[in-house]
Amino acid sequence: MYPLSHELAQDIVDRMMKDIPYNINIMNERGVIIGSGDRARIGSEHRGALQALATGRMVEVREDGLAEKKGTNEPIVIGQARIGVIGISGSPEEVRPFCSIVRTTVSLLIEQGMALQSMQNEANRKKAFLESLLLHPGLYSQKLRKEALAYRIDLLLPTALLHAKGLSPATLGPGMLLQHPFLPVEDDGVFFFMQDAAEARLLAEQLRRSHSGARFSLSRAEPSIAEAHRQAKGAMAVSLALKAPDPVVSYDEVEFLVQLAEADIPGTEQLAAKLEDKESADLLDTLRTYLHRDGSISAVSAELNIHRNTLQYRLKRIRDLTGKDPRHLFDLFELAHGLLALYR
Repeated sequence: MYPLSHELAQDIVDRMMKDIPYNINIMNERGVIIGSGDRARIGSEHRGALQALATGRMVEVREDGLAEKKGTNEPIVIGQARIGVIGISGSPEEVRPFCSIVRTTVSLLIEQGMALQSMQNEANRKKAFLESLLLHPGLYSQKLRKEALAYRIDLLLPTALLHAKGLSPATLGPGMLLQHPFLPVEDDGVFFFMQDAAEARLLAEQLRRSHSGARFSLSRAEPSIAEAHRQAKGAMAVSLALKAPDPVVSYDEVEFLVQLAEADIPGTEQLAAKLEDKESADLLDTLRTYLHRDGSISAVSAELNIHRNTLQYRLKRIRDLTGKDPRHLFDLFELAHGLLALYR
């Protein structure tokens, strides 16, 4: 049974006092006031509540005392557990007619709050477990395999990851979310866990049609989910770095580029970084297009819709800023690595 929180108790008090012309207190399972129309009383022990918790019955207080005020105190029972007490201040004869409706309403609100908390706790457990799979090295234990099955992942089978960036679970239909195990990652989109690589490709194409501007990367189906994660992340980094024309990229298509990006070559990352400021923003796009069009001056000029002389000027600017001339093959290779390294 979840403990009654101060936040939930105060929310209930605030709601009920809009309709009930008496002060309402809610006490926890220890008889301490955790929600009240009189905020000064929060944190103090309530004797009437302690009696109600001990007996399981309503306790009426007929005179104001130092530690309590006159009114009714009725246990909040969820299942078989006494999780708190609802108190209404005032003459028992006056407030007694409100007790039943308040008790029922409070119980429903608490059960609703607990159900939402239970759902949130389960979502947090699932998220933590799936995140652990992304990083888990080596063989899977029987315990891990059993827990994964609860989330419809069979760790005895190879798993492919579909990394979707530029969308969130809120933009996906409930049918899709129920159909595939998924993990939302803050600032990094969504990972879908798929045990059929062909189905992963179909899902990527389906999402591509319904989410313009999103990008997708696919790993191979691997025995290790951590390896599938590395592949999907790496392929996504290449797609973002090069602004690949096709928003769906598989690791198989860019394996060499992923490995190149992972290579730690001192200095190359700073090359592309020099092209990132606002005044040089068009130079990065020029470099990307130059790579996509295999260095063809006419093709690059046409795609960027600029004159050939303008393109030549930009290429010289890249050379002047980085010390590497993209018109020379080995310099272009260094610039390409620097661009990839920016996104790894």
